[in-house]
Amino acid sequence: MNNTLYPLKFSPIYKTKLWGGNRFKDFFKRENTPENCGESWEISGVDGNVSVVCNGFLADNSLTELLEVYMGDLVGDKVYEKFGNDFPLLIKFIDANDKLSVQVHPDDKLAEKRHNSFGKTEMWYVLDNENGAELINGFNKKITKDEYLNALESGKLMDILNSMKVNRGDVFFIPAGRVHAIGKGILIAEIQQTSDITYRIYDFDRKDKDGKPRELHTELAVDAIDYNFYKNYRSEYIPKNGESVNAIDCNYFTTNVLLFDKPIEKDYPEIDSFVIYICTQGKCDVVYGDNNQRESLKAGETMLIPAMIKNVALYPSTQTNIVETYIK
Repeated sequence: MNNTLYPLKFSPIYKTKLWGGNRFKDFFKRENTPENCGESWEISGVDGNVSVVCNGFLADNSLTELLEVYMGDLVGDKVYEKFGNDFPLLIKFIDANDKLSVQVHPDDKLAEKRHNSFGKTEMWYVLDNENGAELINGFNKKITKDEYLNALESGKLMDILNSMKVNRGDVFFIPAGRVHAIGKGILIAEIQQTSDITYRIYDFDRKDKDGKPRELHTELAVDAIDYNFYKNYRSEYIPKNGESVNAIDCNYFTTNVLLFDKPIEKDYPEIDSFVIYICTQGKCDVVYGDNNQRESLKAGETMLIPAMIKNVALYPSTQTNIVETYIK
């Protein structure tokens, strides 16, 4: 048996949410999804929610077990040096059947101080949306801390937030400190730092399943928020057939969008990192290794290409779209 690493797929970890829906069944044809499923964690190293391999000879091994054995071969030497057996990114799909709470995440410095954790910078790629669906990204003008607190206390928070209509394929960058919320009727892929720290600011006066108002983190959030205004809250990129087009480039991850309808080769000799493929449309074979081994990848699936694999060829059976992420 050949025991070298290969492109890995993982069993999804489903999360039922107050605002969850049934889009994973409809859009991704996943029959075994629970009702009101809000999140599907595709690749996770979060304690208590560690992903388990579902393909090949490493099936039933967890991501942490793989890291302990394969180290830099799996994630890249520099990445392993920095993060050890903690996988640095969390990849999830989010189905917002209702609007999510308005929230903010702390940066590395604040998260380290308060929670002994990494902060949470993230990005969204819109997979599907209802007509007219909107999300919140940042403020619609520069404000002060006092103005923010006044708006919050007087029930006028929504007046100062930047609301945006979304379309399939849109990309939004949400650095730590940016106030944000996913609106009703949006299905997204989220790429984020491995951190589960969220400060909930406002929840539209909703009650949880026991009829109690959901907890807010007003005090914690105040020092985490970036009160500035930014001109462009949407990350502009123009897809090009047969090419990886950069959409986000930050300290925590680099994300490209790859649209193709003919076979293409991808070479990663310069990247000392794993590569993650999130397939958002179509279907292809990922071909790798000296013997041209194949793993299939279709819409709604996520795959981790180990750092030791420096060349892959992608053979589409129809027009295919992949969101490609790695650490620079």
